[in-house]
Amino acid sequence: MAVAIKLSLFGKRGYKTYRLVVMDKRINRDGRYLERIGIYNPNTNPATLTYDKDRLRYWLDRGAQVSAGVQKLLVKKLKA
Repeated sequence: MAVAIKLSLFGKRGYKTYRLVVMDKRINRDGRYLERIGIYNPNTNPATLTYDKDRLRYWLDRGAQVSAGVQKLLVKKLKA
């Protein structure tokens, strides 16, 4: 099973937030996930990204691939 770390959309209309989730690559964006490892809220100023570093490292060590959107957020967070 190919595993990816993706953003999953949730929240109400006009106030979207995202979960950082580990899921099978073939599942659609808001489908079933294996584990939730963080939350991204673009509505705050500045936008907030919180995630469990240990679980992120665990999944990356197991071969999970990071989606392009998550990669941009992580690089931005690490530079700050």
